[in-house]
Amino acid sequence: MEEHKSVISTWEQDQHVVAAAQHILKALATSKSVSDDLRKTLLDLETQLSAISTVNEETGSGIKQLERQLKCAEDKIMRLEANPSSMTWDSSPNESSECLKVVGEIQALTQSLESFSVDENWKQKELLERANSILQVAMSRLEQELVHILGQHKQYFEPEYMSFHSNRVDMVYDELFQSVEDEPIDETPQSSSQSEASTIDLVNPAVIQNLKSIANAMFGSKYHQEFCQVFVTSRRDALAEYFVILEMEKLCIEDVLKLDWHCLNREMKKWIRAMKIIVRVYLVSEKRLCKQILGDFGSFYQCCFSEISQSFMLHLLNFGEAVAMGTHTPEKLFRLLDMYEVLELLAVDVDILFFEEIGSFVRGEFHKLLRRLGETVKSTFLAFRSAVATNPSKTPLPQGGVHHATKYVMNYIMTLAEYGDTLNLLLVDESSTDPAGNKHDTPSLSLCPMACQFRSITTALESNLVNKSKLYKDVALQHFFMMNNIYYMVQKVKCSDLSHFFGDCWLRQHTAKYQRQARCYEGVTWGSVLSMLMHDGVSSCASQRTLKKRCKGFNTAFAEVYKTQTGWCIAEPQLREDLQISVSQMVVPAYSTYIGRNSSNIADKYIKYTVDDLQSYILDLFQGSPKSLHYSHHRK
Repeated sequence: MEEHKSVISTWEQDQHVVAAAQHILKALATSKSVSDDLRKTLLDLETQLSAISTVNEETGSGIKQLERQLKCAEDKIMRLEANPSSMTWDSSPNESSECLKVVGEIQALTQSLESFSVDENWKQKELLERANSILQVAMSRLEQELVHILGQHKQYFEPEYMSFHSNRVDMVYDELFQSVEDEPIDETPQSSSQSEASTIDLVNPAVIQNLKSIANAMFGSKYHQEFCQVFVTSRRDALAEYFVILEMEKLCIEDVLKLDWHCLNREMKKWIRAMKIIVRVYLVSEKRLCKQILGDFGSFYQCCFSEISQSFMLHLLNFGEAVAMGTHTPEKLFRLLDMYEVLELLAVDVDILFFEEIGSFVRGEFHKLLRRLGETVKSTFLAFRSAVATNPSKTPLPQGGVHHATKYVMNYIMTLAEYGDTLNLLLVDESSTDPAGNKHDTPSLSLCPMACQFRSITTALESNLVNKSKLYKDVALQHFFMMNNIYYMVQKVKCSDLSHFFGDCWLRQHTAKYQRQARCYEGVTWGSVLSMLMHDGVSSCASQRTLKKRCKGFNTAFAEVYKTQTGWCIAEPQLREDLQISVSQMVVPAYSTYIGRNSSNIADKYIKYTVDDLQSYILDLFQGSPKSLHYSHHRK
């Protein structure tokens, strides 16, 4: 304060000097010895000094007034600074504007001081420096207020607000395709609200005007960089907290590549969900908040939004890049497709969010990852097709049932059918020729990449199944095995969206295939059994010895078939019933006719089965549980 007093004292001394000079000039002008010209010159000088004295008096008075106002503003700021823990924005409405009111006063005082010529009145420079010093304290206080408001009034929303549901079956792959369960696929559609961008209030709307007022004050005082730095830091912290809420860990590329499939699958699911929520809700709302507060200051809101969001977007994109770099095993295909489809869905949103030049890097990295994941999906799909064709087997599957590979492949492509539109686009450059040369009743199937790819896969599967069937020594079991597996394939196609890709022609062809395998099985198995009952043309004269031998031979053959084929398995009830009926229609009438024709020539003890016995025994076949015959009517 002593310094400021000396400024005024110096000004008063200058005023005394001017007054003394005026007095001297007046005295000289009244002297009779002075010529008229000199007197006129002296009077002109006195007039000029008088004008200067008047200006100096006015300036001095103005400076004193500005100094008093400046002192008042300084006292107000110091009172606020004396209690830094008290944030005025949480107090009454009248107090909430105190700091901004003082800033306005200081800005007005600064403009008034700047209107003086510093070269002529150096005293004003001292007061201007003092005003700027007070303004700096006020700006520091506003920064604290800004941090407090953004921290105390930030708002979040529940992650369930826009959750990403994937109802597809998770399939675990191994080289024998042995880790898949025959599970139904839930095709519950996602709600339409999950496909639309939404905005929410990330900061309590009640304080938006306060934030705008702080922005206006700080930008008006040329403290825009300080405002943006505080704003960006606070909003980054809020977004980082939301990443924690979404359970998104900051994994580097090396960490992702080290994850086993179970952990990676979990992280991919979280990424898919987080990507959709962050882009379609959080960042849309963040950009709106930036525009609400900084929209009046040109491109500042765009720059702040980019600085808030860029590092988090790049973190998400880096995870996707790490996944694309990993091994392309078939089990990853569905999750890769989910990731690709989410990126494809969000592409327009990202282009809008980062359309400015400052967002071009994020925009470019996003589309680069979209292309990379598309290539990864394609290579993973082709790797699966190759794995189907080369799937090895060294031992036959017990009971001749549906092979694990058949279940896996059919469930796999049935799930892939849900991604048909995406895969059709990604595989459009692949060969669209049916490898089996099948004709199609629907012309569009011949042009559909996925239809051709699916038929290619099932053709490879059938070829592989033929090789697996040869592992059985029993020829009947070879046909039984092929019947089981082809029937399973037909049912999967018939009862799912796969029918749109395979068509009726394929279904007719493969229905005929499994029926042909069933006839072959019947011929190999029951032909030799029924040969015991063959009519040889001399049955009426045949000896009892021959009839006895044939009857015993039938009994033995049937018992062997029963014991063996009760252990064979047909899991599908309808196929099992159909084959049992077909076998019964072959065996029972032939047996009934033979016994009826020769009953008088065959001893009762050699007829071990009644017709009802055979009917009942045939119903025990193909249950997957070996049994031995227990004769209910006749015994040796």
